[in-house]
Amino acid sequence: MTGTLASFIALALAGRELSADLSTFEMLFFRSLIGLGVVLVLAYRAGWGTLKTAQPKLQVFRNCVHYIGQYGWFYGIGLLPLAQVFALEFTLPIWAAILAPLLLKERLTAVRIAAIAIGFSGALIILRPGVVPIDHASLAVLIAAMAYATSHTLTKKLSATDTPLAILFYMTAVQLPLGLVPSLFDWVWPSLAHVPWLAVIGLAALASHFCMIRAFLHADAIVVIPMDFLRLPMIAVIGLFFYGEPLDLWVLVGGLVIFAGTFLNILKGHQQA
Repeated sequence: MTGTLASFIALALAGRELSADLSTFEMLFFRSLIGLGVVLVLAYRAGWGTLKTAQPKLQVFRNCVHYIGQYGWFYGIGLLPLAQVFALEFTLPIWAAILAPLLLKERLTAVRIAAIAIGFSGALIILRPGVVPIDHASLAVLIAAMAYATSHTLTKKLSATDTPLAILFYMTAVQLPLGLVPSLFDWVWPSLAHVPWLAVIGLAALASHFCMIRAFLHADAIVVIPMDFLRLPMIAVIGLFFYGEPLDLWVLVGGLVIFAGTFLNILKGHQQA
């Protein structure tokens, strides 16, 4: 989980540094380009058969949805305080709890409904509709969380037939043209100063996926999920010192409430296992 935390924070910092000069589409193009290169090297060593998929249509659909999530997240990183982006992103498990009965035929229990209600109340604490205007960047991050939840839920279906390397290959291969085509309309050639940050985006994105998978292999979700929420106070401190972003009590309280809803859902699932 240490690798996961470091990767997500590095990804956010790189996205913030590049957002002033490069479009979100261009950042996502280079993210996929670098990631695809790494995946192909790994596939060469592991054998090209590891890239085969039994569900090509689902792979394409999953990665189109995932791309929407990537775009919304990076868009928010460039415009919102980093802590607010992470806090709103943490609604992902709440969206997943809603989608699981629809996509995976899982039962929607009373505890899960309560967890969903708690999680969304946390999001309302952060956004405070009616008190402050809800900006488009915050909505983009919420849509990103919903898209990520859909993507994660579909990944469960894919993992039954496809290797993790195949899932990563299709993620980078499908999203490469999705980033390239729109970026051509607002293309800016990266300078040498941009190259290290682009490398961080490409490598940290893959590392975060890899480390999270390894974390779930070696520990239960009831341990992994609370550790993942450590990203919020960590990025809040980084935002304060690097970008002068004040610590927002509403964001921290809302993030804690979202965590409570998520943990309730995970705890109940752990007890039933």
